[in-house]
Amino acid sequence: MTDIIILDGGMSRELVRLGAELRQPEWSAVALMESPDIVREVHAEFIAAGADVVTTNSYALVPFHIGEARFRAEGRRLIALAGRLAREAADAAGEGKVKVAGSLPPIFGSYEPQLFQPERVQDYLGVLVEELDPFVDVFLGETLSLIAEAQAVERAVAATGKPFWISFTLQDEPGAETQPPALRSGESVADAARWIAASAASAMLFNCSRPEVMRQAVDIAAAILAESGRPVEIGVYANAFTTEDEGAANEALHAIRDDLSADRYAAFACDWAESGATMIGGCCGVGASHIHNLRRRLG
Repeated sequence: MTDIIILDGGMSRELVRLGAELRQPEWSAVALMESPDIVREVHAEFIAAGADVVTTNSYALVPFHIGEARFRAEGRRLIALAGRLAREAADAAGEGKVKVAGSLPPIFGSYEPQLFQPERVQDYLGVLVEELDPFVDVFLGETLSLIAEAQAVERAVAATGKPFWISFTLQDEPGAETQPPALRSGESVADAARWIAASAASAMLFNCSRPEVMRQAVDIAAAILAESGRPVEIGVYANAFTTEDEGAANEALHAIRDDLSADRYAAFACDWAESGATMIGGCCGVGASHIHNLRRRLG
């Protein structure tokens, strides 16, 4: 098996487990405002569990969560803080041992492709990129629901000269695993992979969807990217949401499956690796214990 890069897991529930508060609409941004030491501690726990990459806690630092006025008044400081906390945790593990990925979320809401505003997106992505740049090794556009969001990320990071990864979220309603895999916009994974092949992205990932829909997406992406001849890593970090939850991601503290143990999640991960995934971690509800088990099974 190819060496697997172990990514970290979901931030929000680990924050709660260690004593931080989450509330709407700010979500995980609350921890940056009120308990930043716990954010650093979550990064450190994922590193101790075996993560090769930690992701900045910048996902909720957009007007969708903190509001337009607070974004303009405090956004730069909070984004830079998120970058610094991840960098400090990574550097404490030893120089070069752990990389920091700068989270670039969907600006206008998770799972909300219809809300995307191409004429405004760079106003916000540009701030995130500028403030994260001093602290990160790579940029990660994540939980993207449509190809246009990925195009916006590529444009936003171009001037930094740093590599970037693109991670799409997939349709995952019950029965979706029997259909051709698609982004939440309805665009096909095949079309997304063809866009990746023509872009400068160095990795294509799938995240914040049920584990059951991931393998078919990996299979299709691996075949298209191999045919393109361009070296692009493929990755997966699934969530642990129950199928009963509906609505936008982070709209509330979603229920977590009680059947997705660390061992069962690792079994899915082994399946993804056999299909060609070389970067594997976890999203919402996948904690440090799951990452520790991934390191044991895959690392």
